[in-house]
Amino acid sequence: MTIRVIIADDQQLVRAGFRKIIEAEDDLAVVAEASNGLEAIAATRY
Repeated sequence: MTIRVIIADDQQLVRAGFRKIIEAEDDLAVVAEASNGLEAIAATRY
């Protein structure tokens, strides 16, 4: 079972770092990135 993850942080470099860490795990998948909370909430609606 794959856990779907949304990465939310205002700094693009931090999001990129988290993406690399998460994508190294077989059971995790990044499905969206957001630069703030509102974008993260909006990403859950798709």
